[in-house]
Amino acid sequence: MAAIAGVSVSTASKVLRGQGKASDATRERILEAAARLDYQPNALGQFLAQGRSATIGVLTLNAPGAFTMPVLTAATTTLGARDLSVLVSDSRLDRSLMAATVRKLRARNVDGLLVIGDGSGTEMRSVTDGFAVPVVYAYGASDDPGDASFLHNGRLAGELAGRHLLGLGRRRIAHIGASLDDRSAHDRAEGLHRALDEAGVELVGGTGLHGDWSRAWGRQAAQRLIEAGHDVDAVFCANDTIALAAIEVFREAGRRVPEDIAVVGMDNLAGLMGQRDRTLTTIDPLLHDVGRAAAGYLADAIAGGTYVPGVHFVDGELIEGESTGSPA
Repeated sequence: MAAIAGVSVSTASKVLRGQGKASDATRERILEAAARLDYQPNALGQFLAQGRSATIGVLTLNAPGAFTMPVLTAATTTLGARDLSVLVSDSRLDRSLMAATVRKLRARNVDGLLVIGDGSGTEMRSVTDGFAVPVVYAYGASDDPGDASFLHNGRLAGELAGRHLLGLGRRRIAHIGASLDDRSAHDRAEGLHRALDEAGVELVGGTGLHGDWSRAWGRQAAQRLIEAGHDVDAVFCANDTIALAAIEVFREAGRRVPEDIAVVGMDNLAGLMGQRDRTLTTIDPLLHDVGRAAAGYLADAIAGGTYVPGVHFVDGELIEGESTGSPA
């Protein structure tokens, strides 16, 4: 290209990078030659010239996890679209392995680090101090408020569920949740309370039923609601597993779903598994969006963008199904 334009390689390189001083005529010849040859700049070369590796470290706590995978997939795709290579390492929920992995990534001279949690609701130990480059956390919050963390919006999820049930005319609404010590469970319950409070409706049982995330707990809690004689007409469950188990118990007890009791779950498990099943109304946390947002934010920070510490929430959406009366 430089030969076609009749200039030196260094002059052509500077013009294409928007640097150096060249006459308008020289600049025009170089650009015409580049267009004729369909020249595409080498992104890696540009990064290396800037003293960067063009590589992002991605540290996952549990890469094979069903909920981790969409975050990881979206993040790596987003970084690839920004001409950044990705080096993925999984700690397999092993703290000692995580510490060793952090050391290895630091030695690889990565331009940034994305740490992807397991969505357990437990804060992740910050590793930011060990790096001189931007570090962003996704699908789990760092225990350091000075870090930037991206989470799905659990409070909004609870609000969406509550507003949907209220919009159906339901007023005897119960909640089957997980432990309030878990941030995810706490946020979902808080969002539901907020929606009901705004409508002047009291949650059946006052605080809801709280256990774990299992099918067994879903059945147990639903049985408690029936045995307590609560005339519930709707239930928001902390996840789809609990919701499906509760529906089983309600139907076994002769309660029709959704005619007698409308049920909303959380996580969109069917969609996560690629199914088009619309049996259950659920809140989709849009985990792909969490991964995209965190990765894009990291790429921007590496490029000199503003790094704002704290938790950044990514909104989900309600998907209507048969369990609240919507068609399949």
